[in-house]
Amino acid sequence: MATKVVMVDDIDGYDGEDVAKRDFEVAGAKFTIDLGDANHKRLQEALDTLTPFLEKAAVVKAAGRSRKSAADTSPKLRGYTNTDVREWAKEQGIEVSVRGKIADEVYEQFIAAHPDANPEDASTEEAKAAAEDAKPEEAKAEEAKPEEAQPDEGKAEG
Repeated sequence: MATKVVMVDDIDGYDGEDVAKRDFEVAGAKFTIDLGDANHKRLQEALDTLTPFLEKAAVVKAAGRSRKSAADTSPKLRGYTNTDVREWAKEQGIEVSVRGKIADEVYEQFIAAHPDANPEDASTEEAKAAAEDAKPEEAKAEEAKPEEAQPDEGKAEG
């Protein structure tokens, strides 16, 4: 028993013997389609018409996700989360979204109410800690010694 494959033109359904898989390229992308000679001729004419336009046109790339700028990478808070800020804002009657970016004004109000959340204070404290670590060991040891009890000179012994 033999099997017969019938190729059908993808445009108009024509099933003649001249139907074949036809490859073509547009703007660097490769395509394939089953066409008879008549529709293949139409395709070639259409491509010839498009060619001068494609040669002058610029490729437009799909927009990607934006990158955060260096300014956005600094921490907004110290010791608190965005959830803490949202809960506090809700308690204060300040509208804030459940997800997404929190307005800078809301952060500023939160820091005003919670001064310990200020990330700029953290960098000052970190600088103090770094300076402390840089002290010579003798200076650290002197600071750590308890003051020796001095006898009261005004008291008489005995």
